[in-house]
Amino acid sequence: MRGSGDGQGQILQRFPEKDWEDNPFPQGIELFCQPSGWQLFTERNPPSFFVAVLTDINSERHYCACFTFWEAVESTQPQSHPRNGEGEEEEEEPSSPVQPAQLFAPKSLVLVSRLDHAEVFRNSLGLIYTIYVDGLSVSLENVIGNLLTCTIPITGGAQRTISLGAGDRQVIQTPINDSLPVSSCSVALLFRQLGITNVLYLFCAALTEHKILFLSSSYQRLTDACRALLALMFPLKYSFTYVPILPAQLLEVLSTPTPFIIGVHSIFQSETQELLDVVIADLDGGTVNVPECVHISLLPEPLLQQTREALSMVLDPELEVADLAFPPSTISASSLKMQDKEIRAVFLRLFAQLLQGYRWCLHIIRIHPEPVIRFHKAAFLGQRGLTEDDFLTKVLEGMAFAGFVTERGAPYRSIDLFDELVAYEVKRMRAEEGNKQKILRHIKELAEKLYKNENPYPAVTMHKVQKPTEGCHLRLHQKPFPRLDEGTVQWIIDQATAKLQTAPPAVKAEKKCMVPSGPPIAAIMERNGNALANSARRLEVVRNCISYVFENKMLEAKKLFPAVLRAMKGRAARHCLTQELNLHVQQNRAVLDHQQFDFIIRMMNCCLQDCTAMDEHGIAAALLPLVTAFCRKLSPGITQFAYSCVQEHVVWTNIQFWEAMFYCDVQNHIRALYLDNNEENHTDEENTEGPQEAKSALEIASEQLRLWPTMSREKQQELIQKEESTVFSQAIHYANRMSYLLLPLDTSKNRLLRSSGLGDVESVSNSFVTNSIAGSVAESYDTESGFEDAESSDVANYVVRFINRFVDKVCTESGVTNEHLKGLHVMIPDIVQMHIETLDAVHRESKRLPPIQKPKLLRPNLLVGEECVMEGLRVYLMPDGREEAAGGNIGGPPLLPAEGAIFLTTYRIIFKGTPTDPLVGEQVVIRSFPIASLTKEKKINIQAQVDQFIQEGLQLRSCTFQLLKIAFDEEVASDSAEVFRKHLHKLRYPQHVRGTFAFTVGQSPKQAMQPKAKEKNPSLRTLSKNLVKNAKKTIGRQYVTRKKYTPPTWEQRSSQHFPEDNEDEISVSEEMDRSTLTPTTTIKPSDKMTINHLVERACCRDYQRMGLGTLSSSLTRSKNEPFRISTVNRMYAICRSYPGLLIVPQSIQDNTIQRISRCYRQNRFPVVCWRNSRTKAVLLRSGGLHGKGVVGLFKSQNAPTAGPSQTDSTSLEQEKYLQAVINSMPHYADASGRNTLSGFTSAHMSSSGKWGSIRASGRMSSYALNMEIGSRLAGKDLLGAQHNGTPSEASFLRQHRASLYIIGDKSQLKGVKPDPLQHWEVVPIEVFDVRQVKASFKKLMKACVPGCPSNDPSVAYLRSLEESEWLSQIHKILQISVLVVELLDTGSSVLVSLEDGWDITTQVVSLVQLLSDPYYRTLEGFRLLVEKEWLSFGHRFSHRGAQTLAGQSSGFAPIFLQFLDCVHQIHLQFPMEFEFSQYYLKFLSYHYISNRFRTFLLDSDYERIELGLLYEEKGERKSQQVYKSIWDYIDRLNKKAPIFFNYMYAPEDGEVLRPYSNISNLKVWDYYTEETLSEGPSYDWELTQGQPEHVEEADRQDTSAPQTKRKIIWPCYDNRSRVEPDAISKLLEELHNLEMELGQVPERWKDTWDKVKASQRTEARQEGSRTPSSLLMSSSLSHHRRSLGVYLQESGVGSTLNLSLDSDTSSTSTPSSGKQGGRKSTSTLYSQFQMSESENRSYEGSLYKKGAFMKPWKPRWFVLDKTKHQLRYYDSRMDTECKGVIDLAEVESITPGTPTMGAPKTVDEKAFFDLKTTKRVYNFCAQDVQLAQQWIDRIQSCLSDA
Repeated sequence: MRGSGDGQGQILQRFPEKDWEDNPFPQGIELFCQPSGWQLFTERNPPSFFVAVLTDINSERHYCACFTFWEAVESTQPQSHPRNGEGEEEEEEPSSPVQPAQLFAPKSLVLVSRLDHAEVFRNSLGLIYTIYVDGLSVSLENVIGNLLTCTIPITGGAQRTISLGAGDRQVIQTPINDSLPVSSCSVALLFRQLGITNVLYLFCAALTEHKILFLSSSYQRLTDACRALLALMFPLKYSFTYVPILPAQLLEVLSTPTPFIIGVHSIFQSETQELLDVVIADLDGGTVNVPECVHISLLPEPLLQQTREALSMVLDPELEVADLAFPPSTISASSLKMQDKEIRAVFLRLFAQLLQGYRWCLHIIRIHPEPVIRFHKAAFLGQRGLTEDDFLTKVLEGMAFAGFVTERGAPYRSIDLFDELVAYEVKRMRAEEGNKQKILRHIKELAEKLYKNENPYPAVTMHKVQKPTEGCHLRLHQKPFPRLDEGTVQWIIDQATAKLQTAPPAVKAEKKCMVPSGPPIAAIMERNGNALANSARRLEVVRNCISYVFENKMLEAKKLFPAVLRAMKGRAARHCLTQELNLHVQQNRAVLDHQQFDFIIRMMNCCLQDCTAMDEHGIAAALLPLVTAFCRKLSPGITQFAYSCVQEHVVWTNIQFWEAMFYCDVQNHIRALYLDNNEENHTDEENTEGPQEAKSALEIASEQLRLWPTMSREKQQELIQKEESTVFSQAIHYANRMSYLLLPLDTSKNRLLRSSGLGDVESVSNSFVTNSIAGSVAESYDTESGFEDAESSDVANYVVRFINRFVDKVCTESGVTNEHLKGLHVMIPDIVQMHIETLDAVHRESKRLPPIQKPKLLRPNLLVGEECVMEGLRVYLMPDGREEAAGGNIGGPPLLPAEGAIFLTTYRIIFKGTPTDPLVGEQVVIRSFPIASLTKEKKINIQAQVDQFIQEGLQLRSCTFQLLKIAFDEEVASDSAEVFRKHLHKLRYPQHVRGTFAFTVGQSPKQAMQPKAKEKNPSLRTLSKNLVKNAKKTIGRQYVTRKKYTPPTWEQRSSQHFPEDNEDEISVSEEMDRSTLTPTTTIKPSDKMTINHLVERACCRDYQRMGLGTLSSSLTRSKNEPFRISTVNRMYAICRSYPGLLIVPQSIQDNTIQRISRCYRQNRFPVVCWRNSRTKAVLLRSGGLHGKGVVGLFKSQNAPTAGPSQTDSTSLEQEKYLQAVINSMPHYADASGRNTLSGFTSAHMSSSGKWGSIRASGRMSSYALNMEIGSRLAGKDLLGAQHNGTPSEASFLRQHRASLYIIGDKSQLKGVKPDPLQHWEVVPIEVFDVRQVKASFKKLMKACVPGCPSNDPSVAYLRSLEESEWLSQIHKILQISVLVVELLDTGSSVLVSLEDGWDITTQVVSLVQLLSDPYYRTLEGFRLLVEKEWLSFGHRFSHRGAQTLAGQSSGFAPIFLQFLDCVHQIHLQFPMEFEFSQYYLKFLSYHYISNRFRTFLLDSDYERIELGLLYEEKGERKSQQVYKSIWDYIDRLNKKAPIFFNYMYAPEDGEVLRPYSNISNLKVWDYYTEETLSEGPSYDWELTQGQPEHVEEADRQDTSAPQTKRKIIWPCYDNRSRVEPDAISKLLEELHNLEMELGQVPERWKDTWDKVKASQRTEARQEGSRTPSSLLMSSSLSHHRRSLGVYLQESGVGSTLNLSLDSDTSSTSTPSSGKQGGRKSTSTLYSQFQMSESENRSYEGSLYKKGAFMKPWKPRWFVLDKTKHQLRYYDSRMDTECKGVIDLAEVESITPGTPTMGAPKTVDEKAFFDLKTTKRVYNFCAQDVQLAQQWIDRIQSCLSDA
């Protein structure tokens, strides 16, 4: 059993009994003899030995060697013997009652010494035990006496043999160099126990001052581990708590807050569990446990890696060869002692690399009487490039390093291995890096030295010490340890002492020398070459810029300036700046003018802004003398220095920075002090020697220290005084400097000095000295000082306190006398106060300076009639989220931020300015958008320029995809910014449409507000108003008698004379005039004129084109026409939002229409808007159904009714109406049985996923319409059915199909059951509503024009694009449209009846017509389409575009834009099918919201008539310049320039387009993303025309710059099509220029283009090619998606090779049916390569040919074929079937002809010619005279050949 608890150890005897005078006896030694407590044991344990280490109050270490053995306890009699001065014995006194004799108590022999010779201690104590236990005949007193008095050699490698007088002999060796620790094998053992990584953790933890606890069950191992850790830290010394063995009673020491290294026996492991911040190393288990809250900074890479590798080479040499096939037979690891030294060598190298060059960062502040040395930490870290490194920073701040500087900083002392290594071997270590063999060799060399140091004489370790016999501790009857005689021992001691006093003292000769500094850091740190080359260029820029500034070449300097600021990010450039500026300082002064001063200040600020508070690169230090040198004269006697402008940097408030600067300057002055002395003495010598290396301060100090002992007292005193006064004068100088940089220019502001604040300065300072003088003086300053200035006192107070603290610290450290220090404290407040007074004057004057000149505001170009509402406000245009303009990833110069002004005109918001980056300062930046397109305006705060404060700004977003992010210049008062916003708002949302720019244009803005004078002659407006009034009444009251109302004819109108009585009166009478209500086939003459206007409208032109009914002069209509034009809505009485003339089935009476219209929303009843010319199927449009109304029609028929109700009759009429539509279709008659779409088998087993069979079969309606229309569009599976958005292949449908499909909204058609009797079928689909479009559009704008840059550009743009769902809406619209096209093409009619019939319905109906009818793909046709479907059928442009105040709340809904985007998608897929270009679409997108034209204002024809807009277009064009209609403008522009024309236009005859609608086929329209900053949006053509010339002139003025021919096109800046026009535009331009030069009348581009096309065809013929080929157009190939074909023309053969990229052509081609509609299939691709005779064409071109009798002139394509000797003609160029042949054999003559009736008007008379054959006379007409002549010549030559 263990003892009953902890007993108390007791000292029995001590020798000597009195303490040695130089070494007091350590207290509490009993605790350390039995660290785990004094206890009794039941058996004898073998003797144990360990060494504990105690540290006394002077941090001297005492080594206690404890030898413990066990004695039986017999009685409780107290045994109190005294003890041994350097040896002692102790015994446990059991505190329990008497126990049986088998208990054993420990007894210890302890030897306490300040020398660390563990082996000698072990042997000596062992000898004493042996004498006792084996009963040797040697006196123990003698042995102990000898042990206490034996002389031990002093350090320096002496060796001595000692004997304790028991026939023993021991050799004691001392290390050669005391400063190197002795470790024997402990380091190697530590690595064996814990492993490399763990020991490195402990090593770093110890250096960075963490708490470390070792656990082991062996005391000796604890001591060894602690000793090893200390040995590894050499040359740093551990200065915190160090207890290798901690006794149990003292365990609470572990919770001390200071760092420690402690060892504890592992039985106390549980007590250590709750220590949260202690790193615990378990030596027995080999683990190191780092708690979570402790972060150990590891060595910086690459040192960490290198150290690990070196350690593994030493510890595990087998590792290197483990993988070899033939490993060497033996790998001898070194002996443990040697391995120990090798490991230490690794760490010694590590420290040499960590601290290399440290001596260059030592500041020597005083040499005499005692050297005072400080280490410049920041500079060291900066030069080593390790400022960010946690580990080194912590080490340099630690106590160990402070001790290192004190101990090793001294310039004159003895040196050891580390000093040599760090001075001489650094170069070698750098060179050997990475070469393992060489590193290992170096390690072994160092290890040899370390080993030699510990064992200087390895050969003679001949110890002879008796050991006890085996097992002697188990002897049963062992007498207890005898009591010793103190007298004998004391006598021996006295003898020895007497002998020592007579002997001469042994003194070790100290070899002092100057400590070598090693190479400076800069020489060691390697630079990578690339960076150097790069920085050399940058430094060149910095130098040039500075020299430009001082030579006053400001423009040049300005250009380089941004580059300089960018370069300042690099350290080299900052150093270069300080050096360059230094060159321009003469006699500590450099006076500059204002602009130079400004430049220099900005450079300094830029230079300082990247400096940390540490100033590790010494930039702030280098600038410090300069900021007091550069100045400018503000007024006589008042000078402003640079320091007043560079105070905003944290470095100035860092006290460590000032200390380092101060010490650096003091060192320089002290060096100078001694250099001067030397120079006086040694002038002659120096001349002979030639120029010496300048001596460093440390070298001088070392020299002085060597001479110091030889100097006389007076000389010494004199030097001390000189040094002290040097330091003192510097202190005064620094007090001034600090007040310069700490007192703000405007001292009245009381701002507490910058962010870091000086209040917490104690925590900033790393001073160990705090002196009370500073405190007291600062407190009493207010009362004592003569200057009491209330308002500035608190700033002054802070500064005074800060300077006082600084002065206290540095003066105390550098030994300034107390009187001097007090004097300083009195001076400081006065210095500060004086400086404040000078600053006041400077501040006053600097405010009077004129502001720096800003660039002058550029005026924007305005349109005719556009006026400025607000003059330019100076603003900065800031970059937004688009990267191009700001430089960004794309590269290119940053065009934004730009400085300029914002203008508000009646039409636009315009920013015009120049980039702030001078590299592009000459460019002009313009960004503008129409006010009407503003969608959002919000206030923001922006920092406009780096050096300016934050200003208020605005962010304006426009739905033309533009964003203006502006910051107002500080000169703009905030109220003018408010005025700007108010004006903007007023212009954006006028009260009435009349207030929009399209109406106000040309009037001065004021007039718009004046009341109008009454007009004498009622103008057209009044008439139209009346028309509207009447309509209003009519709507209210159905039956109205009308007197005659005849609006004047156009002729009268233009002459502006109106008969007064033309005011229309409508009298309401009781009797009904039937004639107005019953529609008759003839319209009454009284209504003729009204109709006349309506006929002018687009609708009518289109109805006539399609043959849907005519209004011929006789107004008789053939009865067999299925449809008629109804005038029922001519007064807009039935439906406000419909046009006046509508197409309805022939059989339906007008009064029925009135009733039907009530079933539909907004009265928009179904009307025909297009008819398929081939299948005669019609497309109808209407609003959605009202709740009751029609649904009744489809609902189950058997619902009981209470009698014929209103609803019933309407439903019937409605049914009749739909039936009438169906009856109008020619094939309706043949269709028998039920038409249905429901006979599908599974549609998903698709093979190609395209519109398979339909695509292949051309127009055969017999093929399946592969669509499950209902289900596919019914919503959910809209995207699911097939991802590519095209319908699946389907099995054949039954032949029968519904004659009419009604496409309606799913939600409206709930409860609709199919009815077997009807011939129509309802297709319910889900569509998105306007709200979704709005939301989607907002997101789209944010995606394309983000307000601020996002962190992850690639993802953000695409993701936000996807989230906007814009493309899926486009997909949906296209999908529905393609479906309808298919239905129409297969002969079914379709009624589109969605929402109110004016948004999505309009989109779908227009797209269907565009896809089905090539006419709408021409410029003229597209205009007609928009006018008819969008304008006449009442798409609410004003409401959707939020054009007036009323629409403000509803916001902007881009329905029309969405339609244009769809057209753009189709255009991309079929580039050859459209006559207009993409630019045309963008032009419309821009101007339909710009309000520049009146075309897209208002919501319907009715409203336009009300405002009198409708008929104005013909009559009253006053000024030619202001176009009211966008169409006129486009026509005019199209005549001038080919910007709207698509050169790829080569339509196929009657092509129906079926675009892919799946999202992967859709592209984001570049209209949303592109911009042109050089000229603003390019859609106001007049504005952008004049510009390129200006730019060139500007370039020419600056002749100094070399002119380059190269054009650089920047994205987002240049208009690419203008800078690099396409080939055709370029040629047209050149032609135009040539015509100008030759003075010809320039021809219209279109004529030129047509000529070129014609002649090109001719050339192709002449080359003898067999196929019509041309670069731009190619046909006779029928592949279905010509958009993707590539045509290559080979000059020789002229064949057109078609490389098709389309999957359609690759699918197997179905031979086309015999019908004329069937197109040739893919197989015809190959036919072109065969010599088919029919295709020989000698000459071809287009001629007008007069048809036979009474037929009109038609253009035809003529081909002259010499081989066949005939003239063939075709319908069009693309046509493959010949329409007719004129055999040349029958031709009699060719004569010039004369124009006849109906001939083309524009053509010259001479272009007509007649061809007379035997059968008849053909009349021809060519496009112009030359062509006619060519034809005549060609035909003649053919005739003559024959």
